[in-house]
Amino acid sequence: MDSIKFPLGPFVFEGHLSSSKRKEYILDIEVLPKRLELLVQSLATFQLETSYRSGGWTINQIIHHLADSHMNMLIRLKLLLTEENPTIKPYQEALWAEMVDYSLPFNNSITLLYTIHQKITIILKSLNEDAFLKTYFHPEYNRIVTLDEVIAMYSWHGKHHIAQIAGLMNREKWD
Repeated sequence: MDSIKFPLGPFVFEGHLSSSKRKEYILDIEVLPKRLELLVQSLATFQLETSYRSGGWTINQIIHHLADSHMNMLIRLKLLLTEENPTIKPYQEALWAEMVDYSLPFNNSITLLYTIHQKITIILKSLNEDAFLKTYFHPEYNRIVTLDEVIAMYSWHGKHHIAQIAGLMNREKWD
């Protein structure tokens, strides 16, 4: 496993979450925008346009990707909670990262992340225990995914990209 590409290792879901583990993951999701903003706010343009690894996305692309990915999480969450095992729509994240909106300043996506995560966390905190067993079908992986797994995955996803950026900053010795 490439420790630069996957600094935290691959995502692994251990199964149904305890209440305390679920709260921990929801908190990870809630604080991601602030953690990201604090990490990147003082970077210069050339730093934001640096790839975290050879052939990888730039820091700017990672930030915009997080907003796109977590917008999809919000939509999938709402579908999961309002429909019976809905089929979600996958998207081509690598192609999205090449779209013109990724040239916008990173703060556009950080602002979006604050709003998205506020919506996600208020919804998640309002749910009863049974809601976390609800599911959606992911056609790309041809399997059913529970809300507990979604929460664990997006907790990991945010920390994964923070670790990629922080790893680059440490390797480059950026202050």
